[in-house]
Order: sequence, then C-alpha cells, then structure tokens
Amino acid sequence: MDQIHIRIREHLYGGHDQRMAQKSFVKGAAILGVAGILVKVMGALLILPLAYMIGATGMADYTPAYNIYTFFIVIATSGIPVTISRMVSERVTIQDYEEAHRVFRISSYLMIGIGVVSFAIMFFGAQAIADMSAVPESALAMRAVAPALLFVPVMASYRGYFQGQQNMKPTAFSQVVEQIFRVGFGLTLAYTLFHAAEGSGFLGSFSAEEKGAGGAAFGTTMGAFGGFLVMLLIYTASRKAINARRRRSIQGEYVSSGEILKKVLIIAVPITIGACVMPIINYLDAPLVITRLTGTGWSHAVAKNMYGQIGGYCTPLINFPQTLTMALSVSLVPLISSTFKSKDVEGLRYNTSLSMRVAMIIGMPCAVGMCVLAEPILLLLYSNHASEAINVAPTFAILAISVIFLSIVQTVSGVLQGIGKQLIPVRNLCIGVVIKVSVTWICVGIHVLNLKGAAIGTLATYAVVAVLDVIATKKYTGAKFDVMLTYIRPGIATAVMGAVAWFVYYVAFGGGQGNKIGCLAAVLAAGIVYVIMLFVTRSIGRKDLENFPRARRLIVLMDRLGIK
Repeated sequence: MDQIHIRIREHLYGGHDQRMAQKSFVKGAAILGVAGILVKVMGALLILPLAYMIGATGMADYTPAYNIYTFFIVIATSGIPVTISRMVSERVTIQDYEEAHRVFRISSYLMIGIGVVSFAIMFFGAQAIADMSAVPESALAMRAVAPALLFVPVMASYRGYFQGQQNMKPTAFSQVVEQIFRVGFGLTLAYTLFHAAEGSGFLGSFSAEEKGAGGAAFGTTMGAFGGFLVMLLIYTASRKAINARRRRSIQGEYVSSGEILKKVLIIAVPITIGACVMPIINYLDAPLVITRLTGTGWSHAVAKNMYGQIGGYCTPLINFPQTLTMALSVSLVPLISSTFKSKDVEGLRYNTSLSMRVAMIIGMPCAVGMCVLAEPILLLLYSNHASEAINVAPTFAILAISVIFLSIVQTVSGVLQGIGKQLIPVRNLCIGVVIKVSVTWICVGIHVLNLKGAAIGTLATYAVVAVLDVIATKKYTGAKFDVMLTYIRPGIATAVMGAVAWFVYYVAFGGGQGNKIGCLAAVLAAGIVYVIMLFVTRSIGRKDLENFPRARRLIVLMDRLGIK
C-alpha cells in the first residue's frame, strides 16, 4: 500500500505541483458549469414556452411525471457514475489504466440492468403511480418519458469514466446535445398535441393539457437518446487512445469482477439512497400540498393549479444556480478522492475550503438576487400569466433563500463522498425528510401561508442538512473554513448587490408590474456590482485567479490596478 501511495504522489506531484491539481479541479468545474448554464438556459426555453402553452393545469400534469422520472434517474445515475469516477480516478493516478477500464465496463452492465427495470416500472405502472401522486392525469406523461430510462443510465456510465480521468468535455458536450434534442422535440410535440383536434384513437380520450404534457415528456426521451448517441460516438472515437493507454498500463492489484461490482455497490448504494431523498420529497410534495390545501378550504382544482405554479414557475429558476454547484461537486469528487487516497492532508483541506468558498460565491448572489427581484423576474418571464406569477412570487422568494443552503449541501456532500463517508449525507438528508414533511404539513395547513408553507419546509430542510454536513466535513477532513473569507466577505458583496438591484428596479425605474426594462437593468447592474465587490472585499484574489483557466488578462489588469 505504501508503494501505491508513493506512485499516486508521483503521478499527482511528480513534475506537476498541487496547483496543477487545483487548476484541473477548477477547470473541470468551469467546463461543467458553463455547460450546465447552457443546459439550464435551453431548459428554460422548454419550460417557459411550455407554461405558456399548457398553463398551470398542464404543468401540474407534467410535474409529477418529471419528478418520478427524476427519482428513477437519480437511482440510476447519482451513485454509480460518481463511484465509477472515483474508482477510475484512483486507478488512473497509479497508471493502472486497464483496471480503470474494467471498472467502467463492469459497471456499465449494471447500469443497463437498472435502466431496463426502471423503464418497466415507470411505463407499466404509470397509472398507479399517477394516482398516488394525486394527479391521475399525469399518467400519459409518465409513459412518454419512461423510455428515456433505457438510455440515461448507460450514458451516465460513459460520463463517469471520462470524469474519473478529469475529462469533463464529453459530459459537457453530451449534456448540451441532450438538451437541444429535449427542447426541440419537446416543444414541437407539446404544441402539436395540445392543439390537436379531439377525436378517436389512442390520444382521443386525453385532454389537451394531458397531451401537451405528454409531448413535452417525450421530448425528454428524445433528449436522452441524443445524449447517449453523442457519448457512444465520443467513446468510439477515443477507443484508439484508450487502448493505447491500456497497453502501457502499470499493473496494480488485480480485483475480480465480483469484487469490483461489490465495491461499486458498497460505495454507490449510500450515495444513491441519499440522492433519492429529495426526489422522493418532491414526489410527496404533490399529494402533501394538494391534500393540505383542500383540507383548509381550497377546491381540488384550485389546489392543483397552485401546486402547478411551483413546478411550472419556481422550480426551473431555482435549478439554475444548482447547476453550477452540482458541477463543482462532480469535479470535486475525483480530486478529493485522489488527495485522500494519497494521504495528502494539506491538499485535501485546501480543496475542501476552496470548494466551500466557490459555493458561497455562487450561491449567495443567486439567492439574494432572486429573492429581491422575485416578482419582477416572474412577471418578466410569465407576463401572460401575470396573476399566477404575482401569486407565487412570495413562495419563489422563500425558495430562493434555500439556494444558499442547497449550495453548501451539494458541495460538502461531494467532499464526504470523496473521502468514503457517503453514509453521512444520507443520514443527514433522512433527518431533512422528517423536517420537510413536518414543517410543510404544518405550514401549508395554515390558510394564510398556504403555498408558501411548502417553500418554508424546503428552506428549513436544507438549512438543517447544511449545518449537519458542514459539521461532519470539518470533523473528517480537518478543514477550517475561514469565516471572514468564506462567508462574511461574499456576504458583504452580496448585500451591496442586492441593495443595488432593489434600488435600480424600485427607485431608478419606479418598479411597477411588468416593468421588463427595469428588471433587466436591475439584473445587469447587480451582476456588474457583484463582480466588482468580489474584488473590493477581496473575496477573490490574484492567487485564486491563477487556478482558473484563461484568466491571464484579468490578472494583468489586477496587477495594474494594484489589486492583490
């Protein structure tokens, strides 16, 4: 084992110092982050027009289907690809490329099996699942999205293999192509089916909203097929280089296929269980919220429409910042795993602290910006559903604050997974489930809070889980998060940004409903001010920028301005 540790260190630092590893981590996160932004922007190009087309009722038919699809996707793609990435990274660092490829190949067979089983359950059990969600009209959308489960798991195994080699480009490219297919087919089919004339045949008995939701859901299936096709082509094109590396592989300890599969499951199952918690909560949200709303005097139709406002209007926007922090987490796992495996305590602690700082620099402004401009943003995006946008704005503002804690949860979960403590995030999320259900049940039942109670439950959940995860991270890594550098300085920059956003919209442009120019101006001003404030407060310094790809020009500018 000592020889293995020496070889790992030589690979990591022999001719390549720790800064190179940090650059690789930041570059990987940046690549996935940019791809994630593109994916979310394109996703908005699906969800926003879709909400226009089929309304809140149609979105209520679409949301449970997408939530249960997400649940199965989490089962298939959360634990095993991360495990593949981690195990491949450990073997690549000691140049045992043959074993790294065996891990990928054996895991792929497992992913195929999971995909087939998931597809069968969702497709053939669609109506039963839809009935349990309190939205039986979502069954068509569930069947339409089910075939995606045949492609996504296998695609995820390819992504994990490349990520384990710190190559994030195939993942990023396939994500973009997947979303292009999803948006193109989803919008076309949703529009066509929503406006199709009623008649006989398979779709004749479904409402326009159900058909529109089903068309959008099938777009997800086509997206999964497109992403899978891209990963298959990239892998095929890389086969020559992959085989060349395998031929010069340094033979490490041989592990049987059964042992590899066993280790994959030992690592992946806790991660998967933990990742399943929030999709389960999201799935339970529908019957929980609708039942509590109807129990406090709202009709079922109104309650369903109100719930659709969260899924149709709030969730897509809340998902934007998650893309960046999730990219950070995915890029972090193989790096943390390598430093932990090589017993590089200093590197482990540094990268853990760095990841938390980046998470705060991303999460804080997103949360405060969406909170301060909640109503203007919703009116900008959903102007033809102004009354619903205004109604859901307070709920959106509360959900926005939860982004700060969700950023922490995603980031430190990646750290804990990288050091083999994947059970801890699972335990903490299970505690979060109890909090979510309890707080949501109580708050939604208060008539004056109604829909806002669900957002309060989400906020309370992530706040508690974030605190528990941070405590565990400090305990097992020994990392110390500089309060001033990690929280206070980005917090000051965020506060100034929020004040500028509020002033520009409500004072400079006079506020008012539907003031699109004012909203865009406030967002632009807030973004510029925040970047400036990051340097003024020294939340980001010259040393940090040296780890970012293609930051030379900015460093030169900082030197000229005397910024350290």
